[in-house]
Order: sequence, then structure tokens, then C-alpha cells
Amino acid sequence: MATAAGQAGIEKSLSAAATSRLPARLLALVPFGVVLVGSAIELVLADRKYGLFTGGFGQSRAVDSVGELAQFAAGYGLAQAVVALAGWLLAVRLARSRPPWTAAYLFALINGVGFCLLLAAQYQLHSYFSDTVNFALLSKLGGGSLADALLFAASEIGIALAGLGALLLCAWAVWRLALRILPVGMPRPRRPRTVTQLALVGMFLVAAQGIFAIRSDAAFGLDRTLAWSALTAMLNRATDFDRDGYGLFAVQRDTAPFDGSRHPLALDIPGNRIDEDGYGGDLVPVPLAAPIGPQVFTGNRPHVVVVVMESMRGDVLGKRINGKPAAPNLERLAEEGSIASPAYSHVGFTTESLKSLFTGQLVPQPGAPSLFRDLKASGYRIGVFSGQPEDFGDISETVGMRESADVYVDAELLREKRAFDFAAKGSLLVDESHLLAAFDRTLGTEDWQATPHFAYFNFQTAHFPYHHRDVAPRLIEEPIARGAIGADRAKDVQATYWNAVAHADAWLGEVVARLKAAGVWDDTILIVTGDHGEDLFEDGFLGHGHVINHRQYGTVLVANRPGMLPPGPIGLADYRAILSAAINGDASPAPTVPPFLHIGPLSAPTAIGMAGRDGVLTSLRLDTGEACLVERGECAPYGALEGAGRDRVEALIARWGSERWREHRRTRVD
Repeated sequence: MATAAGQAGIEKSLSAAATSRLPARLLALVPFGVVLVGSAIELVLADRKYGLFTGGFGQSRAVDSVGELAQFAAGYGLAQAVVALAGWLLAVRLARSRPPWTAAYLFALINGVGFCLLLAAQYQLHSYFSDTVNFALLSKLGGGSLADALLFAASEIGIALAGLGALLLCAWAVWRLALRILPVGMPRPRRPRTVTQLALVGMFLVAAQGIFAIRSDAAFGLDRTLAWSALTAMLNRATDFDRDGYGLFAVQRDTAPFDGSRHPLALDIPGNRIDEDGYGGDLVPVPLAAPIGPQVFTGNRPHVVVVVMESMRGDVLGKRINGKPAAPNLERLAEEGSIASPAYSHVGFTTESLKSLFTGQLVPQPGAPSLFRDLKASGYRIGVFSGQPEDFGDISETVGMRESADVYVDAELLREKRAFDFAAKGSLLVDESHLLAAFDRTLGTEDWQATPHFAYFNFQTAHFPYHHRDVAPRLIEEPIARGAIGADRAKDVQATYWNAVAHADAWLGEVVARLKAAGVWDDTILIVTGDHGEDLFEDGFLGHGHVINHRQYGTVLVANRPGMLPPGPIGLADYRAILSAAINGDASPAPTVPPFLHIGPLSAPTAIGMAGRDGVLTSLRLDTGEACLVERGECAPYGALEGAGRDRVEALIARWGSERWREHRRTRVD
């Protein structure tokens, strides 16, 4: 009897073991399947976004040769394996007191779902910006405040959080289902042996050093991937022995790891026979534009009106949507007056652009000479009517706007009139109708014949998301909603943007009408410009300030007086000298240097650029060494350039070094 019972127990145990063997084998394949699926998704996205293997404009470093593919495969496979090892060790540790299958479940969450979430966040961000975006650039969107930049994107963040909540609910449901259907007698997974772990990490370190040393296209391609870039970033920080921000595991390797004065983007000191930054050799300074000092205007002083139209692209003149002009009033003004095209923002962001526009400097400091301070010292009555908060990003403080204005009306004052519900400074936008109403109540009631007046208008409607409730359907019937904006709706986004420009242009016509009705049109200098341009998914990007090209950095300057403006290209920093000459009745000064452009701070930019005549535009990414002759759509590694292309990039590097050196000397004196 006992023997029969024992035999039955043994048979039952063997049956349970057999029953659990198949699920155990299947669960053992989970880590491999998770890594393979995640890798496939990432590589497909990377090629579609960056042309990682197939190339395309802006990608001269496609991984396309046999040797490069072998290096990429080795580096990518080892990086994925190291991250998978870390995830598996964590999952096994967390699953110690739980059912045996828990390790595979947690690995799927950590290395599978988590990896895909990171991919989604990265590529959603890059659909609006580019891979040059970092925290410093994001804060520029918030006028220097990262918190304001995040508040500006609050609706997109809310959607992401809702999706994350749904995902957590699904994970909980899968957990409950697994508890019910998976056997409890499965064998418990074990950690890989220590020697295996050390061997894998060692192989990755050797491969990383070798790939960076070869500096082929594989190194640049691997930097587009999550696991490789995360691991090498940690290693790069750990090997930054001289604490200059650069280590031994990066495309921008520190060739002098124990000398803090020599590293990528180091200040290149002219005349010391040392190439501190690795670009252009020892710096030979080039001539720069001399900033003009404080101005006082006397005699028969004209009225001055400046209208800045947010995000107005350089191709606005002649633009037609459904057969209708996008900016008929601006076109009429250009026909009767003068035009400088192209005009360029130096940085591609509103705050820094306005500072340059009013001070005539690339990097103005608070208290710098400015148009506001000039006109205040010259006895002008000054009015500010802005659809954005002008204290945002310290614009007002830097250029003396609030301290100089007799009438100061901006979006902060009119926040109850804001077009959107968001109340963060980065999100405040007030329609042009409210600005003209404020003008009519204040400066518009005064006697302009008795005293010279200066009015500054900032029209914000063409800012992202390109539509609000006060915008009339002037060019299109149905604008795209903010939540629907995406690369797949590029045509709708572009039409909505141009409709917003048409709305702002209609209010420009109202400004002109008021000046004419007051009888001061002939005694007024009116200039109209943008603060920067805007990409509308033409190359997959939306926005401004993150890719140096004509659309994002280019705008246009129009004046109501014939012959007042020099031919393009000009930069926003040239405007103050041009206006000062016009107020004095002098001939317009021709810019002495071409417009210089940069992404990020002047001292450590991600990319630099310089514009020339006939649409010539040269750019250089300092993090990758990729140089582009933008108007030709040609890019190549800096070291591979020859002839005229090489000369263009060397001139750009010399200009950047000279601007940095002057700024360094100025700040030391201050």
C-alpha cells in the first residue's frame, strides 16, 4: 500500500517536472527574444531617421562598407549584450523570493518595454528637433528655464503619462495571468558565471577603444544607438582624468587626457603655436564687426516702428497658398520700400535673437548699448506692445526695454487675454488684436507731431502650434490641431503655419493704416523682420534653432523707405547699425562680415555656420566633425575636405575662434 502510494507520488512529481520543463525552456528564450526584437526595432528606426545604413542628406557617414558593418555589428552586439547582462542580473536579484518565471517577466519589462519606451521618447523628440538637442538647448525654448520649456510641452507630456499608465495596467494584468497559468515547480534561473560577466565587459571595452581609435563611420553610427551611447558616455565620464569634460570613450576623444587646456572645443589661443581644440590649427584671428557704442540722435528725428513677426521664414515674400499671398501687406511694403534678403538669426532662438537685434552684438550682456537705450537718451516716447513676455529669457533686462519704455504692454500684463490655457512664461501668447487695442489706448492717442515716437510690436501668432482661437481662416479652411501635428501631416502643418503668417500680416496692415491715419507715415521708419525662421518637416524636423539651414535660421528684413537696406546676407546683429544710420539720415552701412550662426552657446556650440552671398551657407558639427555645404546638399568629414570646400570650412572655424577669443577677452576685462 505504502509502496503504491510512493510510486504514485514519484510519478506525480515526474509528471509535474515534465509539465514545467516546456514553459521553462520557453522562458529561457525570453531574454534573447526581447533583445533581438528591441534591436531590430532600433536599427530600423535609426536607418529611417538618420540614414544609418542607406545615407542621405546630412549623413555623409553611412555605415555601408563591409569593414564598417563588421565594426558596427561587433560594437552594437556587445553593447546590447552588456545592457542585457545588467538587466538580467537585476531581474534575477529582484525575483529571488518570487515565482521562478518572475526573472523573465521582469527582464521583459526592464530591457524590453523600458528599451522601447526610451526609443519612443528619443524619436518623438527628434521628430520635432534633432540629435543636436540637449538640456541647454531645451532650456532655450524656456528662455533659459528648463521648467518653462517642460511646461510649454505639457500637453504632449500628459499624453505620454496617460500611455505609461495604460502600459502599467497591462503589465499588472499579465502578472496576474501568469500567476494563474504558469506552474510553480519550474527551475529557478541562475546568474551567469563571474568569469563570463568579466569576459563580456572586457570584450566591450576593447571593442569600444578599437572602434573609436579607427574613427570610421561605424563609430558615428553607433553613437546613434541607445545602449552604445549610454555605456560609452559613462566610460567617457570615468576617464575624464583632467575634468575638462572629455574622456577616452567618445568620437570627440581627449587627446591630452591630463592637460585641461587641450581638448575638443577648448579655447584656441592665437599665436602660441598650439591647436587647443583640434580644428584649424593655431588660431589666426580674422577681422570682426566693431560693435557700435551708445548713440544720441538729434535734429529732425523720424519716428521708428519695429515689427518682429515670430518665426517668419525668409521665403515669405512671394509665398502663395491656394493662390493667395501669405503676406500681401509685407509684399506691398517691400515693393514700395527696400528689402534685405536673406537675413539670418545668429542662434535661431527668440530670446537671443531679440537681444542681438536690439544691441547689435552676438552675445550682449545686461546693460549693453541698445536701440531702446539710444532712443530713450534721444528724447523718444517709447511703447512696447508684445505678444510674448519680454522678461522671458532676460530680453527686457538685457536691452533696457522695460526701463526705457513709457508704455509697456506684453503677454505677462495681458495674461488674461492669452490664446492658450498655459500660464507658464514659455507658453504665454497674446493675439495681435489685443496689442493693437493697447496701442490705440495709449501711444496711439498721443501727438506724434510734437515728440518723436518709437513703437516695438512683437507678433507671436506664427509660433508653434501655429493656430489659436483668434486666428481667422485666411488661406485655409481647417487648421491642424496641435495634437495632430506630426511628420505624416506635414502639408497640413505648413498650410496652418502660413495661415498664421497671413493673420500676423493682416495686423501689420493695421499698423501701417494707423500710421497713415495719424499723418506720420512719411516721417516714420518702419522695419519688419522675423526673429528666426522655421522648419516645417521639410527634412523631417519641426521648429528652429537645432539645424543650421536656410529655413530655420533665415528670415527677411523689409523697410518702408527705398534704398534704406543693404543687400543680403545680413545678420540680426547688423540691424542696430542700419537703423542708426537711417535715423541720422546717413547711407546704409554695408555689413563688414558675413552672418555667423551657431547652435548652443558660443563658447561650446554643437554646430557653427556662416552665410555668404547667393545663398551660400557653410556649417560644421563640432561634435562629429561633419561639414556641410548646405546650399549644395553636400556633407563630408572635415578632414576629408579639399579645395574650395575646405577653404570655406577653415574660414568658418577662424571666424568662430575669433568671436570666442574676443568674447573671452571682453569678459576678462569686465
